[in-house]
Amino acid sequence: MAHSPTTAERLVRASGALATAATERMDRTLPWFSNMDAQERAWVGTIAQDGIAAFVKWYAQDDDNPHISANVFGSAPKDLARAITLRQTVELVRTTIDAVEDQVSALAAPGDEVELREAVLRYGREIAFASAQVYAQAAEARGAWDARLEALVVDAILRGEVDAEVRSRAAALAWHNRGDVVVVVGLARGVDAESMVEDIRTTARSLRLEVLAGVHGDQLIAVLGGIVDPLKATTSLADQFAPGPIVVGPLVPDLFSATASASEALAGFAAVKAWPDAPRPVSADDLLPERALAGDEQAKRLLVDDIAKALSGQILETVWAYLETGSIEGAARELFIHTNTVRYRLRKASDQAGIIVTTPRGAHTVRIALSLAALESEG
Repeated sequence: MAHSPTTAERLVRASGALATAATERMDRTLPWFSNMDAQERAWVGTIAQDGIAAFVKWYAQDDDNPHISANVFGSAPKDLARAITLRQTVELVRTTIDAVEDQVSALAAPGDEVELREAVLRYGREIAFASAQVYAQAAEARGAWDARLEALVVDAILRGEVDAEVRSRAAALAWHNRGDVVVVVGLARGVDAESMVEDIRTTARSLRLEVLAGVHGDQLIAVLGGIVDPLKATTSLADQFAPGPIVVGPLVPDLFSATASASEALAGFAAVKAWPDAPRPVSADDLLPERALAGDEQAKRLLVDDIAKALSGQILETVWAYLETGSIEGAARELFIHTNTVRYRLRKASDQAGIIVTTPRGAHTVRIALSLAALESEG
């Protein structure tokens, strides 16, 4: 249906007044608009003005195609996404259209009222779709940028280059550093990296954990914040990793310290194959023997300082006898003492070393610790 040239001419002359009326109407009816600062109000006013100008141009060109490009927002799209939400944009469009519709009787040439009203409504519908397109494009661009930013933060943690800038980048990704932090390493699933990161992020946030994640080769790295029980939290995330070992680094107080957790988690992951029956997930601290055998100097130091050096005198002598004979009775015979004395000393050894000597895993760990200490003393 052809648009009336007379009505089109009236619209052109009234476009400035319509924009002013739309802004005044927003000021009266939209609380969020009146609460904005001057610059943001100017952005929104520009959007309304551009929308009306585009409608007038479209109507004057006698274009019966109702499709409206996102270019209707002129120079405003970036500012629009920063200043107001999509819901507020829809309210803006509706308010602007209402302001124009109120003037239909005065603007339309005689007999054109119905046609102009229908054109306004059609245009309002299409500009609402254009608004959604602007926000969808902004969200897509923001998502791609966030993914790159997250990868940079995780890389910095792995490299030990966490500084104030990295923390600022993490804050931009909604990391608020609430509570202790832990780094988890496992195998990546056979899907694209973006999907893996999004899946683990969704699951972690459902557990009220902060999370930064990245895929490095065949490994999925997760930095978790707000942790109370690292193994329990990681168990809840285990399905986001591929089958295979999952290693949990030690708790650290904040993101600045996350490199320490990451280095131990990575060292544990590199050595975990030496413990085929390791639990899933497993703490990096529980992999100290395997890490030491793989040449991890930090693991060697921890074994010697925390376990071997904690044992001395008769306690140490009894532990060696137990390890060599493989039984409490054998140790008692070798030392010419009662079995109850051996049990008492082994309990003391467990308390001092922080590991139960009489379990197979504990005995294995203590033996390696004592062997390392003996080698170190000879050196």
